[in-house]
Amino acid sequence: MDAILHYGRLCAPMFLLVALGWALSAVWRGARRLHEGLSRFVFTVALPALLFSLMSDLSRLPPVDPRVLLAFFGGCLLVFVVGRVIAWQMFALDGVSQSLFALAGIFSNNVLLGIPLAQSTLGPASMPTVALVLVFNSLTLWTLVTVSVEWARHGSPSIAGFKTTVVSVLRNPIIVAILSGTAVGLSGWPLPELVSAPLHWAAQTAGPLALVTLGMGLAAHGIRAHWRPALTMTGVKLVVQPLAVWTLARLLGLGAMETRAVTLLASIATGANVYLMSRQFQSQEGPVAGALVLSTALAAITTPLWLALTA
Repeated sequence: MDAILHYGRLCAPMFLLVALGWALSAVWRGARRLHEGLSRFVFTVALPALLFSLMSDLSRLPPVDPRVLLAFFGGCLLVFVVGRVIAWQMFALDGVSQSLFALAGIFSNNVLLGIPLAQSTLGPASMPTVALVLVFNSLTLWTLVTVSVEWARHGSPSIAGFKTTVVSVLRNPIIVAILSGTAVGLSGWPLPELVSAPLHWAAQTAGPLALVTLGMGLAAHGIRAHWRPALTMTGVKLVVQPLAVWTLARLLGLGAMETRAVTLLASIATGANVYLMSRQFQSQEGPVAGALVLSTALAAITTPLWLALTA
């Protein structure tokens, strides 16, 4: 019960920001243009700033068992494939829509929920594992879905098709931020204060603005019309992904703390940034918005259960 109440306290500000976005769309005629502008700003400025900041700290991470990455991202890859198959077989979605459907089943809200939940339930000993997953989460999952979407759009079994896909991926601001941030992180060079301070300020706006944008999306699309795919995405995210990650962690022989940490992170609700990706690629906006709300609400029950099962 304490874990559920703590989760509720963490989620309350998030739901308030979603409600703010919904209310703006409901009462203001100009909200549609604001929705477009906010989505573009977060995807091209705030979110890349956040991802660059995360990746530029790569060299300062404490040493962690590398099997953590195999367990977490191996599970993500397996579930991504499962998600695409479900989207294809159950909902007859195309390749782009399948990719966004699958992303909603693997991308956790680990910045706003994963870090504080791990600190409060697992303690400081879990933080190196959490930090490692958080950094590589951006590099691995954003790149995976971007390549998947661009291949569905432009890919073909030819050199020209492959080249078109690569160029499209490298033009994506998310990928540019990840690659450039990784280069800075691996170099070990600290960013000067003149650069790091405004970068940090821009990065801090990503989470709140993404939630306001999500609320606007819910006002435009609603949940009722998309409840079946939204509920399916939620089931994949809250049940299938933590099960896959926990199973791989056990097979790889991870320690008890690392196993609990990666399972906790996998059990967290879908992250609001998935909605921004769906907006960017103009696919599955309604279902993804619904899945974000449903998974955040239901994770108040499922995440404590996963913690209890892995204790």
